[in-house]
Amino acid sequence: MRARYGVPLSLTAVGAAGLAYAAGIEARSFRLRRVTIPVLPRGMRPLRVLQVSDIHMVSGQRKKQRWLQSLAGLRPDFVVNTGDNLSDPEGVPEVLDALGPLMEFPGTYVFGSNDYYGPKLRNPARYLIEKVQGRHGLNGNPPAVGVVHNPWEELRDAFDAAGWVGLSNTRGRLKLEGIEIALTGLDDPHIKRDRYAEVAGGPEEGADLSLAVVHAPYLRSLDSFTADGYPLILAGHTHGGQLCIPFYGALVTNCDLDTGRVKGLSTHSAGEHTSYLHVSAGCGTNRYTPVRFACPPEATLLTLVERG
Repeated sequence: MRARYGVPLSLTAVGAAGLAYAAGIEARSFRLRRVTIPVLPRGMRPLRVLQVSDIHMVSGQRKKQRWLQSLAGLRPDFVVNTGDNLSDPEGVPEVLDALGPLMEFPGTYVFGSNDYYGPKLRNPARYLIEKVQGRHGLNGNPPAVGVVHNPWEELRDAFDAAGWVGLSNTRGRLKLEGIEIALTGLDDPHIKRDRYAEVAGGPEEGADLSLAVVHAPYLRSLDSFTADGYPLILAGHTHGGQLCIPFYGALVTNCDLDTGRVKGLSTHSAGEHTSYLHVSAGCGTNRYTPVRFACPPEATLLTLVERG
């Protein structure tokens, strides 16, 4: 009996312990990363930009709410929210409570698919299958049916009322004590809502910095922003791989971006241009897969400094 069942039972115990850690500890181990990016013109003072992404709020997530509220103590120059705030149709009040202190600062936002639609229960192995088949989101897959529609309009109205600039296939500007930042954003490419033709043309003249924002870092969006000459692109969506292998990294990105750039700062080249790309691993998870392994939840304080 021992020889026959000892190893499987041991593996089961290890698996259970890993799942308990991934769901009960790491998924709640919120962290702040700090990154410096040399994209500003000579003579311009550094800018502190707080990027929050993929909150995936579910009612009752008090620790996540308190942690997000505490980020206001960083006193950023402005906030960039790269989408997927919801994972529960009832979660809007808690998202707004969590982000309330940050909404006192200038900010900008794009939405992701989970702001528009509630998540569906699915086998996590499908992400690996879709990666092999080159299928991601609605890009090559059949349209979603029977989905829950989230009250994203309430989020939009609250963000707009706070003065945050919405960037769903549009442009906008932020003014910060004599500094003007031109913003260009896309609606979520993961569900084919991006319309780059509506914002094409590259950085605007007269701005001190031009910044591109999108939820899901699909290559078509990154190629367009980069070819147009944007120095910096901010995105989320990937969860950093969410379930990673220690000393190896992510297995999937849930889009066509390579796993080597699943999170953090990298570069992207298209045409004759190269842009900095920062992908946030986000601070939440889909409500049906509330686990993280070797990929703790995060927000990022980006310090933008002069170009070398």
